[in-house]
Amino acid sequence: MSTASDPSGKAVRHWFVTGASGGLGRHLTEHALRHGDRVTATARRAAALDDLRDAYGDRLTVEVLDLGRPTDVDAVIGRTLQAAPVDIVVNNAGYAVVGAAEEMTVEQIREQIEVLLLAPMLITRAFLKPMREQGGGRIIQISSMGGQIGIPTHSSYHAGKWGLEGFTESVGREVSDFNIHLTLIEPGGTRTGFASALRYTTETAPYRDTAVGQTRRLLETVDGNTLTGDPAKIAAVIYDTTRNPHPPLRLALGSDTYHAVHAALTERLAALESQEDLAAAVAH
Repeated sequence: MSTASDPSGKAVRHWFVTGASGGLGRHLTEHALRHGDRVTATARRAAALDDLRDAYGDRLTVEVLDLGRPTDVDAVIGRTLQAAPVDIVVNNAGYAVVGAAEEMTVEQIREQIEVLLLAPMLITRAFLKPMREQGGGRIIQISSMGGQIGIPTHSSYHAGKWGLEGFTESVGREVSDFNIHLTLIEPGGTRTGFASALRYTTETAPYRDTAVGQTRRLLETVDGNTLTGDPAKIAAVIYDTTRNPHPPLRLALGSDTYHAVHAALTERLAALESQEDLAAAVAH
């Protein structure tokens, strides 16, 4: 990997973090800066990072970026790579639309997939060649336990996260020979403001008294302060993962993630095993 050094000789790594104005993205940005690294942080509101720019000076570069605009993504990445090689990419930006699939508009579905899947795919792809040429790099994909499980009201969100998981697993195998490591981070409920920023579809009568309506009511009453995930601790674990010479492909963070994913995988495995004879029966 191509890292610079500070005056003391310590390696200074360059991070590229999306969605850094708040939540986990901001915690990661601050954690990397506190440990002496350099960060290019993207955000829809640059002013939200003014305090970090004041504190860390030219080690923090802030780029205004709308992930729904691919041409803007290309321009920002171009400027970032021109300034310095990037060692660590964090695809963090995201949000969730809540409602039945039938209630979602085409625009809501399209924007959800663009932000959760298309943008990380394009950003990952843009950094592969420079990382390959510099001898390696790390790409951190912020997924969630929603990348392994499915609940009513989150169909578009799950489509994006499950897609990101499959994309990352495939690309990770493509570039492993180049010392490029991809890791999926799967947090559970975390005190980041994500819950309060949920976007809701217009509710329709047929779904009001179903599992969709019940889940909607539950989410509407969630107090983000009661969630157990500590974003600062998650950021520290992610930072340590980038120092691991053999990082995991998936990293479940939070007891809620561990138990929910364990239950989902156990259920899927049991369903698969029950089909063993049927699977063999279609052979020629």
